[in-house]
Amino acid sequence: MDCKKILAGLKSLSDPKAVEGMARFGINPEKTLGISIPTLRKMAREIGKDHQLAHELWASGIHEARILAGMIDDPKAVDERQMDKWARDFDSWDVCDQVCMNLFWLVPPAYGKCFEWSAKEEEFVKRAGFALMSRLAWSDKKAEDAEFIKFLPIIKREATDERNFVKKAVNWALRQIGKRNIELNKHAIKTAREIAKIDSKSARWIAADALKELTSEAVRARLRGARS
Repeated sequence: MDCKKILAGLKSLSDPKAVEGMARFGINPEKTLGISIPTLRKMAREIGKDHQLAHELWASGIHEARILAGMIDDPKAVDERQMDKWARDFDSWDVCDQVCMNLFWLVPPAYGKCFEWSAKEEEFVKRAGFALMSRLAWSDKKAEDAEFIKFLPIIKREATDERNFVKKAVNWALRQIGKRNIELNKHAIKTAREIAKIDSKSARWIAADALKELTSEAVRARLRGARS
């Protein structure tokens, strides 16, 4: 499909009031059109997978075009170089999360990027590391528990980062790992309790929020039921 036509179609759906609302949720309003995720998903289904088009949409720099690019790109055609380049381009939490959840988790270097990106200083690159952990814990049904246990020391290490978009992603990863199965729930709770002892406002919030969910009867009952 023609990139110019798709960009023109996106721009025709621009909604300045929606952009204002998105900004209130911490979404970068620069080059943002205010198009909803369901609308972008519908467009992605109509377009289908197209690696070259994804690159062209990404190069436009338009917020929604980049989210759409992550939806239509072919993970079999994505390499580590592209992952790193796109991650460096992240300038908003929702682009970061959508690309990680729709595309990057399906690319073979994903597990390695969790370790690499979570150690970076750039806010949204670091967030991407934890967004990937979350998605993998949720969706990679074939992975062994050991793969996720390896992430827990990283989560503990980065729990003192006070930046909102980082600490929320750290918390997200811890909770998703702890909700994967009953054994990982135990490991995640242990890690959360260790984090709670760290002298850091961010760490205390991450631990308290994670423990509230991971020790809840609803989560524990679901995990016990899944095991039986």
